[in-house]
Amino acid sequence: MSLQTPHSGCHWNGKRRPFFEGWYYRLTLPCDPPVAADSIAFMYSLQTAVGSGKATDPAGFGGAVQILGPAEQYLYRSLPDLSTFWASRDRLGHGQLLDGQDCASGFRDEFYCVSQHRHEGCIRNPATGARIRWCFTVEPRYGWGRSDRRQQSTAGWLSRFQIFEPGWQILMAHGWASGWMEWQQPSPAAGGIYHRHFDRVPAYAEKNWGGSFPSKWFWVQCNAFECEPDLSLTSAGGIRKVLGQRESVGMVGIHHHGTFYEFVPWNARVSWQVDPWGCWRIQAEQQRYRVELLGTSADPGVLVQVPTAAGLRFLCRDTTQGQLRLKLWRRRGRALELLLEASSRQAGLEVGGEEWPNTWVKHL
Repeated sequence: MSLQTPHSGCHWNGKRRPFFEGWYYRLTLPCDPPVAADSIAFMYSLQTAVGSGKATDPAGFGGAVQILGPAEQYLYRSLPDLSTFWASRDRLGHGQLLDGQDCASGFRDEFYCVSQHRHEGCIRNPATGARIRWCFTVEPRYGWGRSDRRQQSTAGWLSRFQIFEPGWQILMAHGWASGWMEWQQPSPAAGGIYHRHFDRVPAYAEKNWGGSFPSKWFWVQCNAFECEPDLSLTSAGGIRKVLGQRESVGMVGIHHHGTFYEFVPWNARVSWQVDPWGCWRIQAEQQRYRVELLGTSADPGVLVQVPTAAGLRFLCRDTTQGQLRLKLWRRRGRALELLLEASSRQAGLEVGGEEWPNTWVKHL
């Protein structure tokens, strides 16, 4: 199945100017005793500064791989030489080699390659000696919008003109991944080898790009709900720039049994109460539907890096083991009919940007 969304191709044109582009891919692995349920998130990025014409940018810029793995272990690998980065301009496809190694030669000690239907790579952590290898195929189920229609831009049709900073696109709201992943620690004392085969596990993909990152945001994602294998949710809110002016915007998108429920600024009212960490409450309503989300996390989460004017910095806290409850109603005159109620213990929950001294509240 081909469900190519707008913005699937790479936006970077190779010029040395302040710009970033990032891709996020997540697999949610089920509980398979004696192995516990886990998630694996792959984050690839490139970021350029004002150019000097050289192959590499200042420290903190260039390419990077971040992996949030089993038990929320974290790996970061800098790939500063962007001359080894490649990407397709008109479809999903990108990758990078380390130290200019040549894929065609068959020597690929450290690399990653991504397409809509296949992911593979091998990355080492120079600081710890840990090595991660992976290879899996992907069957898309939902892109963004109804699967029987042309796929939509997550930020609406105006996003093609790049008047929003940053741009954001959900590439695949739901799909199935099959393959394997291996996380090898340098010694048995450090944890030994984690090796996991998986077959048709939930997969998700999104990307963002532009000249600046949001100053503040939250994010909720889940496509591994209990007793609801054909349900996917993504919700986010942030402070973005529109033609140089800041605005707070939020959205909720749900795919369920072929139906797409979309709550966005141009068709709905979205409100939230999100703590600095631990609790995410989002409500949205439109003419026909209403949705409520409650996400919670008792663990402290993991810090991951995001683009800033000074390069990648640890300004984002993330968990892939969050608790989430979703309720969706349909309006019947003045009454509400409950259409869907679902929960999960494997939700992605995130806050990022500037420090939050208090709960971030936006009313309907």
